[in-house]
Parts: sequence; C-alpha cells; structure tokens
Amino acid sequence: MTDDGTIRSYLRLHLADGIGPTLFARMVERFGTAREAIAAGPAGWAKVEGIGPKAVEAVQAVTDEHVDEELASAAERGVSILCDCDEAYPPGLANIASRPPVLYVRGRIEPSDAVAVAIVGARRCTHYGLEQAARFGELLGQAGFTVVSGGARGIDTAAHRGALTASGRTIAVMGCGLGMHYPNENSELFERIADRNGALLSELPMATGVVGRNFPRRNRIISGLSLGVLVIEAARRSGALITATEAAEQGREVLALPGRVDSPTSAGTNALIRDGAALVSGLDDLLDHLGQVGAKMRIADQPADVLPLPEGLTSAEAELAEALRHGSLSVDEISRRTGLASAEAISAMTMLVLKGAVVQRPGNVFAIKTRRSD
Repeated sequence: MTDDGTIRSYLRLHLADGIGPTLFARMVERFGTAREAIAAGPAGWAKVEGIGPKAVEAVQAVTDEHVDEELASAAERGVSILCDCDEAYPPGLANIASRPPVLYVRGRIEPSDAVAVAIVGARRCTHYGLEQAARFGELLGQAGFTVVSGGARGIDTAAHRGALTASGRTIAVMGCGLGMHYPNENSELFERIADRNGALLSELPMATGVVGRNFPRRNRIISGLSLGVLVIEAARRSGALITATEAAEQGREVLALPGRVDSPTSAGTNALIRDGAALVSGLDDLLDHLGQVGAKMRIADQPADVLPLPEGLTSAEAELAEALRHGSLSVDEISRRTGLASAEAISAMTMLVLKGAVVQRPGNVFAIKTRRSD
C-alpha cells in the first residue's frame, strides 16, 4: 500500500491544472519519484520538457490545504486513492500510453479483475442492444470474467446489470469525479456495484463535474483494463468506436456484435466487422478470440452441482438440457447447436423451465438449474 507521503506528493501534481498523465510521467522520470519532483521546486520543474511558466504556476498553486480537502472528500465517500507505483495498481493499465498516475476507487479492485472484458455501445440504443448487452454481461459474469464499462445510459448500464445478475464482478469507469453520480438515474446501480461486486473508478479529482472532453479520455482506461472490447450497437460517430480504437492500439481484442444493416445504431459495429473486428454472436465466439485465457475460462464455466433432470422429458427437452450442461445459451444459439427449429426450441425450453430443470435469465438466456441457481 502506498504511504501517505507518496499519495500527497502524487496529489500535489495530479491536482495541478494542466498536468496530465504525460507531463506527470515526465516529471517523475526526470526526478525519480513524485516526492523528489515536488522537492525540486519551480527551478527544477522548468527544466522538464513541456513544463512552461503556466504549468509551474499551476503546481505552485496546489497547497497542502487543497490536498487535505481532496483526501477528506475521498474519505467521506469511501474512496481509496491508488497511485501507479502501488502494487495493487491494475496491471492492464501499467503499460498503456498516458496511463493514469492516480486512480480513485470506490469498492474494490481484485486480482481476478485482470481477467476482464469491456462491453461498450450507444447511449441511445434499441431494445435489441439492451437485451444483448445484458445477455453478454450475464454470460461473462457467469464465466468468471469481470465486465468493464463506462456507467453510461444504454448499453453500459445493461452490461453492468447483466454482470450483477450473474453475481459477477463489474467495474464502471466514470467520466467525472467520484464525488458525484452521473447519470443520476444510475445512483442505485452505482451503489450496488461499489458495495457488492465491483468498483467505481475514475482518474479525475473528486469534484470534477460532467465535461464532454473527459469521456473520450476515460475510454483508454476501459480498454486498458480489459483483454478485449465488445462493441454492441454504435453509430458511425460514437464514443464506443473510440474505445475500440484504443483497444486496437493497446493490443486488445476488438469484438463486435452484428446488427441490422439498415439501423443507424449498428452502422459503427457493422463497419468494425468489415474492417477486421471479430464477429461474435455468443460466448463461445468471444472465448475463441481470447486465446489461452478463453480456453481456460471455457473449462471453468462448466456448471457445478447440477440438479438431476426430472423424469419424463421428451427427446427435444433432453437434447436441450444436454446442450445447456456446457454453459448458458440463448434460444438462437440452442437452435443452431441442436438443429431444432426456433419454435420447437422455445416450446421445449418453456417446458424445461416449468419442470424446474432450467432457469431463464435476462436477455432470453437459459441455464441448467443448479443448487446455486437463483
């Protein structure tokens, strides 16, 4: 855990107007540590590339009182402050360009969060988009992945909720300070994430409000925390496409869910697929593109403590139940695997639910019933 003196030195630089991740890194590289950078004083700061008179004045303007206020604000809201020199700093962010030197965290960052997939997409989305975001959030949560998204309306919200439905972990990377909730209607969701199965995370000082330019910046953190980024519904000019670009530059997998060719909300995702993004329609597709991690998570996703199947199942019901023993599936995926027509699969699946052999989850996803099923 980073000591108090180091955190205070980091905040003296971090709170200075105009000292972003790049200049922060240059100052630490020049002087060795944030403490030594602060101790170097104005004459030393001026020797760092990119640090002009305004930047020197900005660092000088941050007083101990400002640091005290920031620490008090964080403590009041249950927020911890993580520096990039801390052992608990997320490894996925350690080597990205312009890594955030300071992270504000409400909730917990766990070592298991290194196995994460981001789900991003449009705020103004269709019912199909909401359904699929919730479905993939739940499937990933069930498989043991942490679901990362941006806490925004639409696709982000559905993805977070899907992960929580599966009792999985989820991280919301905010485009404002953790001293506020945005959007307001997600306050209850954010409380649930922080208090139970994940974390709210921001690089921005506690009191930072909602400013448009901060949202594209946070996208590099969403992709940096993840092994891959799944884009669900995005127009041609969408913040989700910025996240996909960041992911490609960081060496992460870029995945996209196809949509209607005449839907503006799918124009961006379909273009991603045309330009080389991996097309995914289910969990298996996604796992296939995550290499060894995907293979290991596929094995770990096998249902445990499966309840005995009831007697008297039809051949179609028995076939569907067997398919579900390998993991949760949607009706479309089940039809594709078993060869049953959709109408027949839906009818048989409904009977399996009524007979207590299967549970239905949000997003029209079905799972074999276990002793841990809710």
